[in-house]
Order: sequence, then structure tokens, then C-alpha cells
Amino acid sequence: MARVVILGAGLSGHTMARYLNLWLGKQHEIVMVSPNAKWNWIPSNIWVGVGRMTEQDVTFDLAEVYRKTRVDFRQAKGLSLNPEGTAADARPFVTVEYTLPAKAGQREDIHYDYLVNATGPKLNFGATEGLGPDHGHTVSVCTASHALEANHKFQENIAALRAGEKRTFVIGTGHGMCTCQGAAFEYIYNIDHELREAGVRDRAKIVWISNEYELGDFGMGGVHITRGGYVTNGKTFAESLMVERGIEWITRAHVKKVEAGKIHYELLDGSFHELEFDFSMLIPPFAGVGLKAFDQAGGDITPQLFAPNGFMKVDADYTPRPYLEWSGKDWPKTYQTPGYRNIFAVGIAFAPPHLISKPMQSANGTPINPAPPRTGMPSAAMAMAVAKSIRDMINGADKPTQSASMAEMGAACVASTGSGFFSGTAVTMTVYPVVPDFEKYPLHGRDDNLTFGEIGLAGHWMKYLLHHAFIYQAKMKPGWTLMPD
Repeated sequence: MARVVILGAGLSGHTMARYLNLWLGKQHEIVMVSPNAKWNWIPSNIWVGVGRMTEQDVTFDLAEVYRKTRVDFRQAKGLSLNPEGTAADARPFVTVEYTLPAKAGQREDIHYDYLVNATGPKLNFGATEGLGPDHGHTVSVCTASHALEANHKFQENIAALRAGEKRTFVIGTGHGMCTCQGAAFEYIYNIDHELREAGVRDRAKIVWISNEYELGDFGMGGVHITRGGYVTNGKTFAESLMVERGIEWITRAHVKKVEAGKIHYELLDGSFHELEFDFSMLIPPFAGVGLKAFDQAGGDITPQLFAPNGFMKVDADYTPRPYLEWSGKDWPKTYQTPGYRNIFAVGIAFAPPHLISKPMQSANGTPINPAPPRTGMPSAAMAMAVAKSIRDMINGADKPTQSASMAEMGAACVASTGSGFFSGTAVTMTVYPVVPDFEKYPLHGRDDNLTFGEIGLAGHWMKYLLHHAFIYQAKMKPGWTLMPD
């Protein structure tokens, strides 16, 4: 019998649990550890943030779903790993602390045969003074509850606009090293759409602020897309969307501090500026959740398993080298942790070997460059590959059997630019591969035949249908195994 422990029930962790429950025999155990009681389809939080959906529309109860399976759900957060066990008991274990109200604060050591770190990110609002909904002056759509608060404040601003006041809306990234520009990118267009629907767009100023070198970077070093039979760069594509909607933009920016109604930011040229706002949604930078690791004697081996940012090291090449020497070959394939054949990390939890976009520093030495995206389709692909590898290793394979390098996989994204069922639109984009390969595709680093983008009403319908399809699948309802991840 083998026990697989999964830390984190987000997209990648829940995908792991679904498929291991399907593929492993009844003699094996699957333990899911998550501090959250509910699963959240995060891509639709942007619709909660403008009042088009409710929290119930984008979440469901994890315990209720796992009750139908063999997955042993523990509502707890991981604290530390002991991959060598102790001197008295060499079985590896993870220490967790329960967040379930009835057991809150209680700790438990859970032994494992295989461990998957799918903890996702810590939302590091503290990296920027005054950032975030809890102790700052900006809102967020990173969680369903954050998005509810964002919508409440958004509706207050619509009411002020209807009363004849003017308002400034600032959307983007709240630090020079943020990732996940996509969520902010979607949200700003939904803000624009809702203001138009309310008939108050003419009194609103909307500003995009981002750490991207140019619009359309998205942490992928930019992209060239095929559209209407022509190849155009992501900068032109993204700028055209904003110009058409009267949205202003600021790029190459690091938000240094946020005060009530005022953003202080630094540009790549070293200059400092201020931007006043009435409503601002800024994505925070991500960090690892803070897991520790200890050897058999109790010594701290956290730096051995984790990068300085808290993400777990895997089978990537972390050797420092100049930007021009970076390669897709540096990126992990199996997501197995070096030195421990039974530990894996997937989704945002793994440490990338380097950026995808070119690293930049301001004239003052401040890093201003997007971190690599690792969400959505790549997260699900990693999870499925690792689930298959663990299944095969339990059945006798001596090493991982599956590969899912971001340098060898594509990704599709449907980004909402307005949620009206007949007036809304969405940007539909595909990218192949996610990490560019200039040896194979010397012109743009990606296959122009498989990298394309379009915008229109059909894209909105597709995103709306995907919302329901993915939640249906995540709930493991009849026929979910026939649906693609």
C-alpha cells in the first residue's frame, strides 16, 4: 500500500487528486491537505469583482466533493517537511496545522510515500507598503472573497459617477516583480464594459499600470500572434484593445507604495511618479507559502529544497547564466525534487529556473520585470503528468514516466473583455510553446501556426461555457473523465 499526500487543493492539486482517485487501486491512500474549505475557479473571480457572478457561482465545498471519492480531505495547512523522517522513525512525513474550526491550531504529522507540493502562491501584499484589501488601500480579485469586496467598492464608485462625480480607476500590478498580469488584464476590460453598460464611462478615467516592458508581455517575453492571416506582436494587439476603449497605460513600472487615493511608482528610467485614484485593483507579487524542511537530525534543510522566494526546487537547471544563454532546456520536465524521488511540485509551487521575459533593473537598481506565468493549462498539464508518474512508480517504475515541460507545451487563454451575453467579448489566444524555443523557431521563438489571437463575442460565449464545464468537471460529476483538462 502507498500513501500519496497532496498539499493544496487548487487547480493543480485538485487535478492530481481527481486522477489519482481514478487511477490508483483501492489499497492505496490519497490524502488532500488544504487550508481552504472551498475550491475556487479563480478565472471567474473577475466577474465576481464586477457583480456579474456571486461567490457561490465560482466556488464549491471540497469536503462534499471528496466525500464521494477515496480522497481523505484534511482542512489544514502544511507547515514543514521531514523527507528523511526522524532518527527514531525513518518514514518521511509532513507536519500540518488544522484550519477546520473544530480542530483549529491542532498539529499532525502525516506520513507519506509520495508527496506533491501544489500549495500555489502566497499573495505577498506585504511586499508593497499599502497594497491589498486587508491592510492596504487597493482591492484584489485573487480570491472569491476579495472579489466580493472589490465589487462592493466598484458599485460605490458607479453610484458616485451616476451622481455626476468623476472617478479614476487604476488596474494592474502592484510590484515590479509581479506575475499573473492576465487577471488584471481581464479585469480592466470588464471595468470598462460595466461602466459603459451603466452609462457613466464618459466621467471615468481608466489607467493600466504594469511591470511589463511593453503591453502584451504577460511574463512570456511578449508574443507574436497570427490574426486575420497576418503576424503581429502582442504589443500592437494589446495597445489596439486599450486605444479602442480609451484606456491609458503606464508600463515598466514598480509600485513602491500605496497611500489612500495615491500610488507612488518608479519607472525603469529611474524616475519617480504619483498617480491619484478612486478605485484600484493591483495584483500582488507571489511567493512560496513558507514551508520549511528538516533532515533526520532536525537540521534545517529548507534552502536545499526551496529557492529563496519559497518555491520548491525541481528538476530544472538553476545554474545562473546570462539572459542570452537561457534555454527551454533549463525548464523542468518531471517536477521531481532533486535528492528525493518521492517529492514533486506542480503549478505555481515549483521554482522556475529563470524569468521568461528579459530581466530589467531601473536606473536605481530596482528589478522591474514580470515573473513567469504558471497557471491555467500548464498547471493542469503538470498535474496530470505527475499523477501518471506517481501511478507508474507505485506500480513498479523506478523513475517518473511522464514529461510536461513548459518549453514543450502550448497554452490557450480566453480573456474576458466584457461579460454581457450579447454585448460582451473575449480575447482568445493560443501560445506554443509557453517558453520560447529560438533554436526550433528562430524568427519569434514560437510556432506562428499555433500562436494566434482573436477577439469577439464568440470568445465570450466560449469563456462562459468553459466556466461551467470546468466547475462541472472539478465536481467530478458524471462523464467528467471524458472532458479535456
